[in-house]
Amino acid sequence: MCGICGWFHRSGDPPQSEVLLRKMVARLDHRGPDERGHFLDGPVGLGIARLSINDVTGGQQPYRSEDGTVTAVFNGEIYNFAELRTDLEKRGHKFRSRTDGEVIVHLYEEYGPSFVDRLNGMFAIALWDQKDLYLYRDRLGLKPLYFAEISGTVYFASEVKPLLEVPAFDRRLDHHALRSYLTLEYVPGPHSIYQQIRKLAPGHWAKVNAQGSVQTRYWRLPSFVDRGGPIEEWVERLREILSDAVKLRLVADVPLGVFLSGGLDSSTLTSLMCQLHDKPVHTFSIGFSEASYDESRFSEAVARKLGTVHHHRNLDAQASLDVLQSLYSNLDEPLADPALIPTYLLSKFAKENVTVALSGEGADEILGGYPTYFAHQIAQGLNIFPPGLWRALEVWVRRIKTSRDYLSWDFKLKKFVSGLGRPDIIRHLTWMGSMGWEGSADVLLNPSPQALDLNSLSFSKGVVERAQMLDVQTYLVDDLLVKLDRATMMVSLEGRAPYLDHRLVEAMAGLPTRHKLWGLDAKRVLKRVEGSRLPRDVVRRQKKGFGVPLADWLCGPLKSLMDEHLSESHLKNQGLFRVEPVRRLVAEHLSGVADHRKPLWTLLVFQQWFANYRPVV
Repeated sequence: MCGICGWFHRSGDPPQSEVLLRKMVARLDHRGPDERGHFLDGPVGLGIARLSINDVTGGQQPYRSEDGTVTAVFNGEIYNFAELRTDLEKRGHKFRSRTDGEVIVHLYEEYGPSFVDRLNGMFAIALWDQKDLYLYRDRLGLKPLYFAEISGTVYFASEVKPLLEVPAFDRRLDHHALRSYLTLEYVPGPHSIYQQIRKLAPGHWAKVNAQGSVQTRYWRLPSFVDRGGPIEEWVERLREILSDAVKLRLVADVPLGVFLSGGLDSSTLTSLMCQLHDKPVHTFSIGFSEASYDESRFSEAVARKLGTVHHHRNLDAQASLDVLQSLYSNLDEPLADPALIPTYLLSKFAKENVTVALSGEGADEILGGYPTYFAHQIAQGLNIFPPGLWRALEVWVRRIKTSRDYLSWDFKLKKFVSGLGRPDIIRHLTWMGSMGWEGSADVLLNPSPQALDLNSLSFSKGVVERAQMLDVQTYLVDDLLVKLDRATMMVSLEGRAPYLDHRLVEAMAGLPTRHKLWGLDAKRVLKRVEGSRLPRDVVRRQKKGFGVPLADWLCGPLKSLMDEHLSESHLKNQGLFRVEPVRRLVAEHLSGVADHRKPLWTLLVFQQWFANYRPVV
């Protein structure tokens, strides 16, 4: 795991220097504290901050081909590198190290730009072959890659921060991206929060040279379609691929463990890891003093039954609040998912013992685990009633006094009713997002159109499958995987996600709906993979997110942040938001009339980002 950056200078006088490259790499030190590498050759510059995982002492980057004509820097892991290396050695290639990333330059020599089709892994790659710069991003978007064309030069980086070092970069805010962020809690790709910066889309590579830039899609998310078949066959298929995905992700020359929340996804990974790993399995969990947010009894029950070396830490509200300033000052693009806080604390805790941790990201999207998928089935049946009825009902349920508990019936009812009578895609984004389509327009002084292009997304036939595909292409890649990448990389920990092995995604795209959902029973097929080895109450429990008591914090220790960042004077000076709707959100939340944790936290995270990075409005 690393951070990469660099440039390709297209025309005019090259302004670049080794000093600039070193500054850019230095902004990625948290991603790779073990070693820095730099490469300059005519129009190209490549930089790397390395976190050593494989061949700790001998795997220096940049990688070079035998004849020196191909150079690459790489962030991520190539899980099938041993198999690829064996084949390449048979073809005459000579390796200088045992690291996974060195296969990249040899694969390019052998197969050209399409070598990426052979990789199983999470990666962002920059490769220079003396005339063309190639940029690659993995199929599901686990590893980030930003780029910007500034004064005739194409710059790239694993995060936004290195691009801020470019003298000619202007920090103009992308107002379309801001509108989408307020709606969704995250900035959807290919946009970023800045006008000049874009994200390379998952499953794409870009070729950059003196003639211009061309992007090519090398992998497409398969349509989620019910292909039938008995559940037993699907259980065996899932067990086989998932077991191999876990096994591949246990290869490392440093200590590794697994995040164990006590939910089905992480518990299944832990069970497989215990069977496949030849060393004691280290599990990590955190708990909260607030009972409705604490899952520690489930994680401890799993650890006891499987015999892991379990590490647990209880956190109170103050421990979470103490990290806010450092956490959000390092977040160079706003992300309002409050689960970032516990994910960061868990990563920081795990880093005390390991350098790699397996995580359960992707299981809900691929195998049908979200309560919203049930809700879509119900809402679909209610479409016989006119939309006006649901808008009237929405006005009525807003009057119900909120309990500020995200698991309470009133919170769930209000969220459910807010999506009724809408097209299923808009309904889904309303349920999963923050302010909704109308709310984001209401709080902005000059609302721009959304940056999210719904017409560019791929959809399937069934309502559940459409929601799954939408989640994989938006929420997963631009929220959950950003959260995992930033939280782990801030503490130099590598997070690996076996459920997002592309082979598993492709195989499970045909999983019948009834094997995902049956009544209120979710992820039915996953429950049968390792269910007999897990505590019964872990297998049977309902989905619960990695949450924090944000609603109460906003009325208590976080109220001062609202007073500072959402005050009338501050909003007027900033010139982005309308005072009255923001004031109403604050007043209704503090009085208990409504639970506005999502819109208020979305606004606060943006304001903290704005204060730290000072974009041009």
